[in-house]
Amino acid sequence: MRAMLDRRQVMALGASGAVGAAAAASGAWGARGGEAPRIRRKAVLGRTGLEVSDISFGSSGSADPALARHALERGVTFFDTAESYRFGAAEEALGVALEGRRAEVVLASKTRAGARERQADMMAALEGSLRRLRTDWLDIYYLHAVNDIARIANPEWEAFTERAVEQGKIRFRGMSGHGGRLVECLDHAMDRGLADVFLVSYNFTRSPDFLDGLRNALRFYALQTELPARLARARENGVGVVAMKTLAGARLNDLRAFESPGGTFAQAAFRWVLADRNVDALVVSMTSRRLIDEYVAASGGGAPTDADRSLLERYLARNGDRYCRPACGACADSCPEGVAIADVLRARMYAVDYGDEALARESWAALDASACGSCAHRACLNACVFGLDIPELTRAAAARLAS
Repeated sequence: MRAMLDRRQVMALGASGAVGAAAAASGAWGARGGEAPRIRRKAVLGRTGLEVSDISFGSSGSADPALARHALERGVTFFDTAESYRFGAAEEALGVALEGRRAEVVLASKTRAGARERQADMMAALEGSLRRLRTDWLDIYYLHAVNDIARIANPEWEAFTERAVEQGKIRFRGMSGHGGRLVECLDHAMDRGLADVFLVSYNFTRSPDFLDGLRNALRFYALQTELPARLARARENGVGVVAMKTLAGARLNDLRAFESPGGTFAQAAFRWVLADRNVDALVVSMTSRRLIDEYVAASGGGAPTDADRSLLERYLARNGDRYCRPACGACADSCPEGVAIADVLRARMYAVDYGDEALARESWAALDASACGSCAHRACLNACVFGLDIPELTRAAAARLAS
């Protein structure tokens, strides 16, 4: 089921390339009219009462305090990090950037506590994050990348977070996730009151409504069709919802010729996500001043336009056969060597699509994927229901990242 359009369909999508080419030459991807872009909308994260900028700073791709300061100058008030980002350097950079301005922002970090982890280890991880961030408290502390109910169900996590709240080290607890079992993990957390905020992978490619309109031209189907209903349930229960992975792979340069100031692919993707009443805000990795300005310019942008939808459709047409969808899992058991294929493809995405070699190598180093470099059986060849050439992509990832 390869996500491809024929040549005439591709040519019919979107605005004129000439407009985008002129804008690209001038580098004018921020707000229309040439004014410095600023955050124009704030949102409250459910029952927490925390007010955050609708477009917020993700630090997975940066350890530069100057970038965080630039975002702060543009009105960003929500900063998201994790102990694992840049091996702690991302937290350290935010600590430097926000020193003296901590009370002005909402700050979140994450930890990967396992199903058998003890409270003492969790507290040690939290205190390490607080030291690196130069703060006495976190507004939100997430259990990171949950795709196994046993992790969120660990009674040590509940007891630890309650203790940390009592001690004033965290204000609210959360759960982040983008795996195939995300929906059931969200249900478990809501059933037992284990999260005040969810950070979830959510973008236009996850919407049955968006994809239904494409099925005559694109052979797509929606993954985790129950997810929108869970986000609605979170809203009803007062749980804040923050979206991540909103750029569906983030191959930004593919569409520059078809973009215009105030009308870029990223801005269209953000408007789509933020138009969902069950999403409070989004977090995106901000890796340059230029991208920060482009992203912030979409704040408070209202409903997506026809031009926005055209850009999103064009993006799928160009990248559908290279984008590994979070939460798919179709390839999970296809490798006889036990390689976590989706994780390999994520590392490749960081390098090729994000242009973030450091994050890609960090992700690769955490994997046991050496078999990809010398694979001869190609058992995963037809495992992707979206038509990705997995052996070619994973072999290229090994060649690039294993050295």
